[in-house]
Amino acid sequence: MERDETRDRPGKRLGRGMNHPDFIQPPDLSGVPARVVSLVPSLTESMIDLGIGDRLVGATDHCPLTDAIAADVTRVGGILDSAVETIAALKPDLVIAGREENEKSTIEDLRAVGIPVWLTFPRSVEDAIKILWAMVRLFNIEQENRERLRSIEMSLDWVSRASWDEPSARVFCPIWREQTDSVGTWWMTFNWDTYCHNVLRHCGGLNVFGDRERRYPLLADLGQAEPEEPGERDTRYPRVLPAEVAERAPELILIPNEPYDFSKPDVNELKELLADTPAVRSHRVVAVDGRLITWHGTRLAKALAELPNILGQ
Repeated sequence: MERDETRDRPGKRLGRGMNHPDFIQPPDLSGVPARVVSLVPSLTESMIDLGIGDRLVGATDHCPLTDAIAADVTRVGGILDSAVETIAALKPDLVIAGREENEKSTIEDLRAVGIPVWLTFPRSVEDAIKILWAMVRLFNIEQENRERLRSIEMSLDWVSRASWDEPSARVFCPIWREQTDSVGTWWMTFNWDTYCHNVLRHCGGLNVFGDRERRYPLLADLGQAEPEEPGERDTRYPRVLPAEVAERAPELILIPNEPYDFSKPDVNELKELLADTPAVRSHRVVAVDGRLITWHGTRLAKALAELPNILGQ
């Protein structure tokens, strides 16, 4: 499929998503937060990397913690089922949450009891960097982290320009797998309006499903029924059948290990179902650390260092 990529030149946003300042800036607080609960693993990691892990009093079961702070941090449940009562009992000055990670009801319940919530929602690497700048300013640690964030910005600029000068690899990246009796195996992927798409595009990957919107219900998404109006439902994560993937002819298939941990049988099945794609024929089905694609925050620095080499293999 031919695509017009003129809007993707360096210096312009790679992707069509809008800036979302409401999700970039933290809420107004009376002072620097000293007690923080993080419900976003990538931002928990970022706080630790930026030297403010000691402000954490709570984190989800999936958040990475260092040995130095683990004993002082209460686990508050999963990403989707964080316990509001446990969080409230910690008396946090701020809860850091994510629109994609956390349930809307959790955010509403926390705000209802008067707990300030910073609800983040980056849809691009530029958004992710803005959130990091907002974080260091919120915690009054900008001076000691200025060079680090500027280094990420410089890396982004360099990688983006390098990727523009090289042919883009046509990439399929499934992030979930399920099986339905009526249609068999299907995968979930992402379109242009996501951080995942944007970080791959900056690093030299052309997402073959960038223009594909999710349809409702599931059978409509899989081409087996007429779609409904989506209303306010998220259309950024389409579900696709093997035939649709094959039609898009990916040259590289990335197999991340999160949010879905693909097993060896899952990968063998994928290769069999997509045997006629350029990616499988040329043995370019590559396992990758999913955090390079799905985790924003300081993890972006590692993504910019590693993804271009993976995409250029």
